[in-house]
Amino acid sequence: MPGKVERVAMKQTRRWVIKIGSALLTNNGQGLDCALMQQWVDQMVALREQGIEVLLVSSGAVAEGMTRLGWQTRPDSIHALQAAAAVGQMGLVQAWESRFQKHGLHTAQVLLTHDDLSDRTRYLNARSTLETLLRLGVIPVVNENDTVVTDEIRFGDNDTLAALVANLAVADRLVILTDQDGLYERDPRKDPDAPLIREAKANDPHLYQVAGGSGSGLGRGGMVTKVRAAELAARSGARTSICSGRQPAVLAAVAAGEAPGTTLLPDTSPVTARKQWLAAHLQMRGRLVIDDGAARRLRADGSSLLPVGVVRAEGDFSRGEVVACETEDGERVAIGLVNYDAAEAARIARHKSSDIQSVLGYTNEEELIHRDNMVVL
Repeated sequence: MPGKVERVAMKQTRRWVIKIGSALLTNNGQGLDCALMQQWVDQMVALREQGIEVLLVSSGAVAEGMTRLGWQTRPDSIHALQAAAAVGQMGLVQAWESRFQKHGLHTAQVLLTHDDLSDRTRYLNARSTLETLLRLGVIPVVNENDTVVTDEIRFGDNDTLAALVANLAVADRLVILTDQDGLYERDPRKDPDAPLIREAKANDPHLYQVAGGSGSGLGRGGMVTKVRAAELAARSGARTSICSGRQPAVLAAVAAGEAPGTTLLPDTSPVTARKQWLAAHLQMRGRLVIDDGAARRLRADGSSLLPVGVVRAEGDFSRGEVVACETEDGERVAIGLVNYDAAEAARIARHKSSDIQSVLGYTNEEELIHRDNMVVL
């Protein structure tokens, strides 16, 4: 997605984004299916015990609000939808928190809009918050901020949001739990003999031809949005699993490599996909002139760029924008996403990372550019 680059975490831990749809969560509008939610929670806890970090993207706020308000059909009014989301969000968050608490785990509500993920500074802040929550052992429960968005509440969908979160967190797998077994070659409601697509490339145009519309009036997505989500997630190297959330131990089956449902594969690894995107699509907003020692470390060791190796900052760039790293002779060594704006970079240039707090009065990151957000040329 233009304007953003994801940090690839250099760790043994795997990271999954698990998205659960409205129809599944609310048993087709009958209210939150708490028994099924507990089964998913138990499975997510088991994933964590296997070393898999979990971020949950939960639909269901509007659907739960409709149930609480006694509405039978999804309203067309934006303000009515926002009211339903506000009412339903209370029950949804409480339901997830209480079920994870049975395992001694905390959850954190993270409400995002598309604007949050298109603005670089807010994007970086969201990423840092998610990373911190995961380090603390907290389960982020992410949803679109339906109480304040306007067009998104009508045209958005949490499949797309889940894919963007997978990019944001650099997850290696996106799991979309739905009320269908996966993606079929033909509509199984019309053709019971339609074959299930077990595996395909996420960017295969044929997938859009076979994907149908939304199966219920509760959610905003259908198989088309799930295919689109898989294509988005593939940009950062994540594979996508689309499978039935009602299948017993479905998450354990995915973790065991049994591949229930449909698996949509990326063409490239996370690092390759991310760095190809960074190198090809972003414009330079400025440059950091670096000394010879820093240039050698970037080229030979794949190190992050620390402020001590920066001679000066040039240009008018903001935190999260792309800058070039060049020697004093003008030779371009690398490009990357900078963690400080131009004025801040100028102030901390030639300083040790331990000095950033005293110079600026705060610390965003120890590095001016982290190696995971850099392409060495």
